[in-house]
Parts: sequence; C-alpha cells; structure tokens
Amino acid sequence: MTTPTTTNLRSRMPNPLPFVPEMAVVGEGLHKVIKNGSIPQVTIHLLQLRAGQMLGSTYFTIRETGNLRQAGESEERITAVATWRDATYFTDAERVALELVEAVLSPNPSGERVPDELYAKASAHYDDKALWTLIMAIAHIGFFTPAALIAKPIPGMPPGQNYSE
Repeated sequence: MTTPTTTNLRSRMPNPLPFVPEMAVVGEGLHKVIKNGSIPQVTIHLLQLRAGQMLGSTYFTIRETGNLRQAGESEERITAVATWRDATYFTDAERVALELVEAVLSPNPSGERVPDELYAKASAHYDDKALWTLIMAIAHIGFFTPAALIAKPIPGMPPGQNYSE
C-alpha cells in the first residue's frame, strides 16, 4: 500500500481568489491582526492546531503542526495539544487560549459557551489588545473553516498553491 502525498492529492475546488478576490482583503486583515505581537505566535499556532483537530480539518492540523515544528516546538508539545488538559507541557496562558478556542467551538446546551469564569481567567493572562488578538485568531480559523472543509485545500501546500487549479 502506498502512502498518499501532497503531490497526488487534489482539492475539491479551484483557488477561490479568481472568483472572490475580496476574500484576500479579509484574510490579509486577519493575518495582520494575529501577527501584531501581543500574543506569541506559538500560542496562536497551538490554539489554531486545537481548532483544526476539533473541526476535523486535516488541512488546518497539518498546517499548524508544520508551523509549530518550524517555530522549534517539541513533538511532545505538538502531540499533547489534543490532550492539553492533562498534559504538563503548556503554560497557564497557553491553557487559557486552548480553553477559549474549545469553548467557542463546542456547543454548550446547558449554558453560554464562554462563561464569566473563563473570561476572568483569560483577562488575568491577557490585556485587552492580547485578548482581542486571541479572539481574531479564533475568527481567522472560523473565516477559513468553510473553505477547509468544503473546498478541501491540499494539506501541506503553501497558500496559493494549495488548490488543484
């Protein structure tokens, strides 16, 4: 049995930019916000990896795993994102970021998704600018989720080259 590679994978749809070029403006704005320096990029990648895992997105999971490796993160930390609550590899601030993304992405039939207690924990670790940056990092994933799940860009390929056509 051969293992599929990115060279023989195809996306379901072509690159969206020729069809909806306005999408690039929103994407660029979100990228700019999450790189404003108020949150360590590793924290952004950790929460986006967790989001990818929760959403069942191979594209996000591979992208963020690669970003974390490129940032020099250990395989133990990367692997432990899936079980972050029990893992000892994360700072309290990283844990709050992971808890926030889970709260936002998980339905809570018994109450609000982000209760006051979680907000209080987050605001204890992050000032207003950093908290807004975390919110935009989650929004970044939310913005691109439909494309990742419906159009299925090619995992492991750089943006602009992650569509078949």
